[in-house]
Amino acid sequence: MTDLVFQPRGHHFEQFEIGQKIVTVSRTVTEADIVNFAGLTGDFNQIHTDAEYAARGPFSKRVAHGMLIQSIGIGLAVQSGIIEGTVLAFREQTTKFSLPVFIGDTIHVKLEITEKKSLPRLGGGNINMKYRVYNQHGKAVQRGDWIMLIKSDSSLD
Repeated sequence: MTDLVFQPRGHHFEQFEIGQKIVTVSRTVTEADIVNFAGLTGDFNQIHTDAEYAARGPFSKRVAHGMLIQSIGIGLAVQSGIIEGTVLAFREQTTKFSLPVFIGDTIHVKLEITEKKSLPRLGGGNINMKYRVYNQHGKAVQRGDWIMLIKSDSSLD
């Protein structure tokens, strides 16, 4: 019997191309997501957790935590396979929260590779990605940039 050895399906640093675009699958934000995120982080702000309070606020109902949406977005990027098993570190991010995300909204992520920087000393290189999170209406709810350290493929040397 042979051992099953993990084979990363993600792209290695050398395989990314500037201008390359990736679109993830979609995912619906649930009540459980908000409750679990509040419990994990301790962020029980009423705009997220109190329906009566939120009803009197600017959005008329509870909104998902911005960082929850950021976290789901990263998860969707990993699930796309593009960085699965090859990302060494999430190095930097910028984020703008454009629109609220509500319970029941369905989101997906669009990525575009904007820059590459080889860092052989770290075993790979930085990949800069412009990211946008869209809701089911095609409106960008979050945008920004991610910089990830991606492993080099030593077989390409």
